[in-house]
Amino acid sequence: MRYQPIENYGIVGDLNTVALIGLDGGIDFMCFPNFDSPSIFAALLDKEKGGSFQLSPVFEEQKTKQLYLPDTNVLLTRFLSPEGVGEITDFMPVEELYSGKELIRRVTTIRGEVQYQMRCSPRFNYGQSAHVVQRVSENEVLFACSDAARTVLRFVSSVPLHIEGPDVVAAFSLGPTQTADFLLEHVEKEHDRDRDFAAFVTQSLFETVNYWKNWIGQSTYTGRWLDMVNRSALVLKLLTSHQYGSIIAAPTFSLPESIGAGRNFDYRFTWIRDASFSMYALIRLGYTKEAGAFMHWVERLCHGIKNEDRLGIMYSINGHRQLEEKVLPHFEGYKESSPVRIGNDAYGQLQLDIYGELLDSVYLYDKYGEPISYDFWKDLENHIDWLADHWNQPDEGIWEVRGGRKDFLYSRLLCWVAFDRAIKISETRSFPLSSRWREERDKIFNSIFTDYWDAEKQAFMQYPGAQTVDASTLLMPLVRFISPKDPRWLSTLSRIEEELVSDSLVYRYRQDLAAPDGFVSHEGTFSMCSFWYVECLSRAGQLEKARFYFEKMLGYANHLGLYAEQLGFQGEHLGNFPQAFTHLGLISAAYNLNKQLNDSRNKDVNH
Repeated sequence: MRYQPIENYGIVGDLNTVALIGLDGGIDFMCFPNFDSPSIFAALLDKEKGGSFQLSPVFEEQKTKQLYLPDTNVLLTRFLSPEGVGEITDFMPVEELYSGKELIRRVTTIRGEVQYQMRCSPRFNYGQSAHVVQRVSENEVLFACSDAARTVLRFVSSVPLHIEGPDVVAAFSLGPTQTADFLLEHVEKEHDRDRDFAAFVTQSLFETVNYWKNWIGQSTYTGRWLDMVNRSALVLKLLTSHQYGSIIAAPTFSLPESIGAGRNFDYRFTWIRDASFSMYALIRLGYTKEAGAFMHWVERLCHGIKNEDRLGIMYSINGHRQLEEKVLPHFEGYKESSPVRIGNDAYGQLQLDIYGELLDSVYLYDKYGEPISYDFWKDLENHIDWLADHWNQPDEGIWEVRGGRKDFLYSRLLCWVAFDRAIKISETRSFPLSSRWREERDKIFNSIFTDYWDAEKQAFMQYPGAQTVDASTLLMPLVRFISPKDPRWLSTLSRIEEELVSDSLVYRYRQDLAAPDGFVSHEGTFSMCSFWYVECLSRAGQLEKARFYFEKMLGYANHLGLYAEQLGFQGEHLGNFPQAFTHLGLISAAYNLNKQLNDSRNKDVNH
């Protein structure tokens, strides 16, 4: 099998970057040392040229299992055979504990005398730059790249290493309870040559496990589906930059939304929308520290661009906006799905909804975290005033269509949210309030009920005159624009079910009827929309249906509770992985459904 299914992977990370580790023990994707750095392992995008870090027992037959150590992001891959049992423990010491950037792999034999093989094959700069391997000792080598960054990686092992061309290999045997350790680190400083390597790995593992256990222990959520909610929270934390406080949409690039087609994009950036939604989810779970770090990132961003016309839809993790899209023609793509893209030209699009998502997250942080500063508020005022002049123009919308701008309902809806939350913040904090904001908010409200309502179809449509609905409309009751039991909303929900829902899964829009998105290929169902649908059902009081569909969605998670962006016809995961949008949708749906179920039970008891 040249390419494993996307769902066959788990992830580990250090709040700088992540690595994807397959059920076969191979690391087939890792950008290093940061989320948006060039890849050093990308076999997931080109088996021959991408580079990988393979480690596994030499068994004639075996079964493999993966699990996380409970309440952590430390991954265990187990190899089960009549000949013996071996385990790999993969982790990255988090940035808060250790200033280095490291990937650590510990192999342990549980039963039998087990032979192992290891091959570390980095391919620098997206497989474009050559490197040399320099021997330091029998157990240590340096990978030195000739790229512009002059990247150097140190590879240290507790077993002898052999150089084979650009790769490093090892073959070794371990008896019961014996271990072997491998460490790959970014060379920024000399390490202590007298350190006890095995003791260092053991201590790092102990501290990393405790870090994650302590972090998840801060969650205030105690309801149903606790394991899945906690796992989703751990994923969102892994997608957070410790250095900057920003949150990326996904740690991968160009994993296809449709196999063999062109829907392949780079998600290693901070979308204002995705990151704001992530803040909602983390605030609900009590993680105000992470919300505060993101708010400080936004505050720096808004201050830095206050002389620019408008807020960008996405930025690099450090707040830069130039994310020019390029194609890597030498990579064949996952299952030959080309082109393989890095960068994302959507950064230049106009997507007016981001103002609503951002202001909603600021409103929630000001309410549940810490009061925002006056200077931050003045910077936000400038953006809200800009929106007052520009909300009524067409844009590319939440789905970043590349087929032309439209007056999308979702963009109008979130512009209403922007003004509404700005008014609420100013009233709560007694900030001076522009009367124009209230006027523009009410104009949008009336426009949605007149221009977007189709009396014949009894639904709010994707844009005025459109022939179809859009799954983003599911947010209408979730952002408190309309009652979840309003007759107009319930008939819209019925229309969405009729046009976009397949079993419990939801498509974003009907490509044959919707605004052109610039692509001819079809895509899978959008998992975040499926969780929005569940939340709409629960808020509408359809609790049995909501719970059944939620449980079905949980059944589509991979073996570790992780989700990509989309699901195919056979439940296969599609798109970049893991996807913050999906996991924050799961948290929100679980939180609301759990509350509704508790409320209904209390009503029954009181009766």
